[in-house]
Amino acid sequence: QAQLVESGGGLVQPGGSLRLSCAASGFALDSYSVGWFRQAPGKEREGVSCISSSDDTTYYEDSVKGRFTISRDNAKNTVYLQMNSLKPEDTAVYYCGARPGKTSVQRMCARLVILGYWGQGTQVTVSS
Repeated sequence: QAQLVESGGGLVQPGGSLRLSCAASGFALDSYSVGWFRQAPGKEREGVSCISSSDDTTYYEDSVKGRFTISRDNAKNTVYLQMNSLKPEDTAVYYCGARPGKTSVQRMCARLVILGYWGQGTQVTVSS
């Protein structure tokens, strides 16, 4: 069964770091554009960072630029989101989503394209 599974969330103090993983099974993630999205209570899901297939073009939402890094490990069929200098406003459920082929990372993160797969989400809580 093709699916995405996120992991790596947890409770961290402000200024701390976490690395989220998005592991694919049943399909080759390197042929997909992948995005990380988050949804805080009472808010809409928003794009955080996206990476295109083939050339690995990346996009970051303004509030995470310089703090978050998206990357791929094709051997592990996994996409990561390294999150540094975490702030309380980063608290949310983080989801990864994937779409086959090369996709505009801006449009993907703006949720202007339909994604084929979504993970179940992982909770990130930044609090002292």
